[in-house]
Amino acid sequence: MSARSIEAVLRPGEPHFVGDGFRVHTFIPGSAKTGMKRMDPFIMLDYNERFYFPPTETPRGVGVHPHRGFETVTIAYKGRVAHHDSAGGGGVIGEGDVQWMTAASGVLHKEYHEETFSREGGEFQMVQLWVNLPAKDKMSSPKYQEITNSRMPKVQLPNHGGLVEVIAGEYHGERGPASTFLPVHMMNAKLNPGGEAHFNFPAHYSTAMVTVQGSATIQGHTVPQDHFILMANDGTEFTITASEDAVVLVLSGEPLNEPIAAYGPFVMNTQAEIIQAMRDVEAGKFGVLED
Repeated sequence: MSARSIEAVLRPGEPHFVGDGFRVHTFIPGSAKTGMKRMDPFIMLDYNERFYFPPTETPRGVGVHPHRGFETVTIAYKGRVAHHDSAGGGGVIGEGDVQWMTAASGVLHKEYHEETFSREGGEFQMVQLWVNLPAKDKMSSPKYQEITNSRMPKVQLPNHGGLVEVIAGEYHGERGPASTFLPVHMMNAKLNPGGEAHFNFPAHYSTAMVTVQGSATIQGHTVPQDHFILMANDGTEFTITASEDAVVLVLSGEPLNEPIAAYGPFVMNTQAEIIQAMRDVEAGKFGVLED
């Protein structure tokens, strides 16, 4: 085993709105350092840093739109989001929960602030991640996983240092509840002051982190809140420590090393498949979902 070093620390760029309900910084593909190929199988990461939305009677969000060829993973840190899709999936996720939608052969979906949250207003903080699908699975049936926080294993860290919450993959023998198509590790390291968490992933896995709350020290480098940390592929082990309460989203996945053809809400392997996806949407093959 060998130490894995930091390749880059990226500050959040200018935020932009997705619909009117998600004020995000795009970390993947945010630059050449974090392009789709570099972060394979993670092909998009939008980070909605903590942001106050005032009360409204009309829920903010993103209207009906299609997806094909990948999975969308929404992690809620603050606020509540309602989801509906044309394959019959849907539900509300709140603080600590995750919705994992496999678009695969194609769905229409919409995401909105949950009605009560919208009427009351409040702080909102989310991550949306796109995970690519292998070519052989891109046209499989859509599915939806609602992963409540209570289902996630919580691995306690030594010396009351906090815990690691496992969404997908494995940490110290505890497996997350998410069903995945390829080896993907996704977890929240929730550290108390003085806490320390050790991680070990294969060196060729694409590995990165987001400092969701507080600053954290990774391999001796202190990283402020709301930053993205890209790890090099030069080792397997790294350590996160914290001198204050901190939450760090940890991602590591095995690259597919397959061709990527991406256009808007479609991620396939060839341009011909992208054109076919657009034709299939126009032909109504993604189902029906009302705004």
